[in-house]
Amino acid sequence: MRIQLSLALFLLLSLFPKIGYGQSETVCTRDVIVNAGDTLIGLAGAYLGDPLAYPRIIAATNDAASVDDSYSVIDNEGRIMVGWTLCLPDPLIATQSHSSAARSTTPGVDLLPTTAASAIVTTTIAPTNSATASPAVAARTGTQPGQEWSTDPDPLQIEVMRQQSYPGSQITVEEVLEPGINYSRYVVSYLSDGLTIYALMTIPFGVQPADGWPAIVFNHGYITPSQYRTTERYTAYVDMLARNGYIVLKPDLRGHGNSGGEEVIGGGYGTPDYTVDVLNAVASLQAHEDVDPNRIGMWGHSMGGQLTLRAMVVTDDIKAGVIWGGVVSPYPDIIERWDFTRNTDRFPGMSASQAITSQSSAGNWLRDFSHWVSDFTAKYGDFDENPLFWATISPNNFLEDLSGPIELHHSTTDEMVPLAWSETLAQQLDAADQQPYDLFTYSGDNHNISANFGIAMQRTVAFFDQYVKGQERLSE
Repeated sequence: MRIQLSLALFLLLSLFPKIGYGQSETVCTRDVIVNAGDTLIGLAGAYLGDPLAYPRIIAATNDAASVDDSYSVIDNEGRIMVGWTLCLPDPLIATQSHSSAARSTTPGVDLLPTTAASAIVTTTIAPTNSATASPAVAARTGTQPGQEWSTDPDPLQIEVMRQQSYPGSQITVEEVLEPGINYSRYVVSYLSDGLTIYALMTIPFGVQPADGWPAIVFNHGYITPSQYRTTERYTAYVDMLARNGYIVLKPDLRGHGNSGGEEVIGGGYGTPDYTVDVLNAVASLQAHEDVDPNRIGMWGHSMGGQLTLRAMVVTDDIKAGVIWGGVVSPYPDIIERWDFTRNTDRFPGMSASQAITSQSSAGNWLRDFSHWVSDFTAKYGDFDENPLFWATISPNNFLEDLSGPIELHHSTTDEMVPLAWSETLAQQLDAADQQPYDLFTYSGDNHNISANFGIAMQRTVAFFDQYVKGQERLSE
């Protein structure tokens, strides 16, 4: 699994004297040639032990370039070119403060240009079995004198998630249901974080392929947990995949239906818990005797789209993903839309005081989302104050590592999730240029793409047939 430097190295580095980034760095301890996917943040994390130490690489390289034209002048911290020679300073000299130039002064604007944002951390280090390994998460100076944001690693960070294990478990049949037209149906369970997660599972009739059936992990969107039922939602979607020769596993995310645990505050955006459930679903399928472990895809709707995107940059085990009406834009967009303390025009009936009152989200999802935002920004800073940290938790900044192709479906008049979010992801996928992708839009439809369900599902099945089953795709 791809990981950064261990916590032990990070702690070791913190013991050494610190200097400012502005000081001259004329001694190169080594040179590095820029490869495809490299970024200054990634190189700083890999070689200096701190992703935010990238200004030291800029200073050292530019110093070296002033006397040796074999080095490249870096005049844009968000842009380095393949083939450039960079000068790496001594990794054992830490730093005192970070360049103020790295800040974004406009809320909602990413720190790096789109062409670089999809490669925040791409350098890989040899795997480690240490459960305590975690990347350096540097503080940013706050907006008030003397204010600093937390340096604690957060479980939501992509690199932290990559260091965890998702073993899954044996899939246990809890109830045999009425079969579909050409497949059997079950309520099953598996383990995730020690919790029993229930799920709907389908298995095709007929002769099983030699290596097992291809499988799809199906991620539902946000549904009030008290209203969620295993067999009552997304039945037509699951049926279409099942009748086309896929094992389908639709997890009831923790706190939903009969699954253990509680609904997560902040939905699938504030903690990794729901993504952990779907990653353990993948592992559980890989261990199932009827499944081909090398042919597993993932489907997600709305919140489930965020889980799909996040899972596909955490693990290599998902061969393709399909997302309908997905919450797939960077965090500033999500927060600006759904934090009612910022978006008073959209939620005129709610007051800012409600955001700081903890309350079960079974009663009010928006209140709990805003409460999570309030707590999270108090610890790590707002996205315009500490943009580098926010980049580490967004899957959009790791698209260079996407495990497979993605197909996006979105209504032009989606009342819940704006089309612009899928368009943003499509632009970032295009810039990353690592995996094939499609974006289909449906004029005048709703969040569930109900009016165009048939054609959207046909495209979904064809996409999975091509990239999960490995069949040649026929043109529409």
